[in-house]
Amino acid sequence: MAFTSIAEFFAMGGYGFYVWLSYGLTALAVLGLVLHGRLAAQQLRQAAQQQAARQQRLARRQQQEQQLSTNHDRSSTQ
Repeated sequence: MAFTSIAEFFAMGGYGFYVWLSYGLTALAVLGLVLHGRLAAQQLRQAAQQQAARQQRLARRQQQEQQLSTNHDRSSTQ
């Protein structure tokens, strides 16, 4: 479909409101999906970092407990 003026292009043969509304809603939905994806990725990264930190603390604590247990065993046998 060829348009002779920019006004005709935006009017879309009388269906411009529906055409541009559909484009606008589609763009809004795509933008919402992109933002949601970024937010979800950020939350996943934070959760992974928190889990890694918890695992490091747990490993450190287990190592300290093993050292205390070993030191206690050595002192009780002497």
